[in-house]
Amino acid sequence: MVEISAELCQLLENGGVVAYPTSTLPGLGCLPTKEGLDTLFEMKKRPDDQPVSLGVTSLKQASKFVKVPQFAISLLDDFPLGSITLILDAKNTLDSRLGGKRVAVRVFADPIAKTLAEMVGPITATSANPSGVKPSRTVSLAAQSLNLKPISVLDGECPGGKGSTILSIEKNSLEKAGFSVTIMREGVVPQADVVSWMMKIR
Repeated sequence: MVEISAELCQLLENGGVVAYPTSTLPGLGCLPTKEGLDTLFEMKKRPDDQPVSLGVTSLKQASKFVKVPQFAISLLDDFPLGSITLILDAKNTLDSRLGGKRVAVRVFADPIAKTLAEMVGPITATSANPSGVKPSRTVSLAAQSLNLKPISVLDGECPGGKGSTILSIEKNSLEKAGFSVTIMREGVVPQADVVSWMMKIR
C-alpha cells in the first residue's frame, strides 16, 4: 500500500494540486471543485475551453459523476488498464472545465494514482506540464516545470511516450451494441485496435 500523507490530502481539500505518476505520463491532480480547477488551470496556463479528464479507481467510482453503461465496462475490460479515457454523459452538468455535460474519465492503473483516488476521490488526470510544453518523463521534473513544492509531489516512474487513447461513447440505435465509439485522440492504444474491437461486437 502506497503511503499518502494527511498533509497532501488536506492540500487537495484546500484547492491545491499534486503531481503524481500514471501508467503513461506524469499527471496533475486537483479535486473537481471550483477552487481546485482555478488553481490547476492557472498553473498550467490552460484555456478554460479545454476540459480536463477525471482519474478514478474504477468505473464504479466514476458513476458518482457520469452514467456508466455496461458497454463502457466491456470496452475497458478488453484493453490494458489505464490505456483508455472514455468520454461519457454526466449525471448532472459539471464545471465546463470538466466537460460540462460530457466528461472524460480514466481508470488509473498506476498503484500510486489509484491509492490517491481511493483516499480523496476522483481527481483530475491531465498531464503535469504547462500548456503547449512537451510533458516531462518523470514526476519530479514535471513538478519542477510547474514550481510545485515537495509536499505536492508523489514521485514515481512513468513509461512516458503517448498518453491514453480518448474515446467518446454515445448512444446510437443504429449500432448493434446500442452505442457508437468515436476516437478523439489516438494514444497508447492504436486507432486500428479500437476499430477491430468495434468490428468484433457488430
